[in-house]
Formats: sequence, structure tokens, C-alpha cells
Amino acid sequence: MKVFGKGHVPSDGYAVVKSEAEWRAMLSPEQFRVMFEHATERPGTSPLLGEKRSGTFVCAACGQPAYETATKFESGTGWPSFYAPIDGATATDTDRSFFMTRTEVHCAKCGAHQGHVFEDGPAPTGLRYCINGLALKFEPKE
Repeated sequence: MKVFGKGHVPSDGYAVVKSEAEWRAMLSPEQFRVMFEHATERPGTSPLLGEKRSGTFVCAACGQPAYETATKFESGTGWPSFYAPIDGATATDTDRSFFMTRTEVHCAKCGAHQGHVFEDGPAPTGLRYCINGLALKFEPKE
């Protein structure tokens, strides 16, 4: 994995691989910071937070379907939250930043950082995928 700044632009083992310049050209500066420098958007700022239509949330970097509306719930945290991703859509790593250990969630297809997963979610999984809205795009069901 090639490292740029505080985060990384994945370079090996992903189906979609782009250079830092290519990702920067296709993403907004805020999206690049979240997805490849592991920044966090301010809570309550994502328009996807209130999205309730039937559809699919996809990776904003590569378009990989990631979460279905049916798994979204209101966590009260200020970020879109889901109790499960689509099978095979995400992968996790251990994140030891900010003097704590968390489980980081990233896109399994391109490696873009999405957020973190915690063990305080609702049934049926008990998990809360706390995801930056900037890392996702919404595709409504037709």
C-alpha cells in the first residue's frame, strides 16, 4: 500500500486501482480527505443522513454497491449508520489512531475509507457501521 499524507491510496490487491492524481481528479477535496486520508466529515452535515428512499448506497470512489436502505437506521451519532453492508462489499482493518483501537471499514473493491464499525448496533447483527456520507453516493431504486 502506497502512503500519501495521513492516509493511503491503495495500490495492491484491489480490483480498482488509481493513482493519487487520478483519485484527486475525480473526487472533491473533501471526499479525497475522507476516503484516502482517513478524515471524518463533521457530524450532521451529510445529506445522506436523512435519506430514507429505497435504494443502494454505493462507494463514491468506485461505485461498488455497499449498503441497502433496508439496513440503515438512525443511530443519533450524526453519520449515516447501517447494521450490515452488502455481502463482500466492505473489508476491515484495525485503526489505532487517536489513542484508541477501532475497526476501520473500507471498500473491498478500491480500498477507500468509509468509516468505522462498532458493536453497539441494533438486531439482527448488533453492529453499527458508522459511515461518512462523503464516502457514499445514493442510487434510488427504480
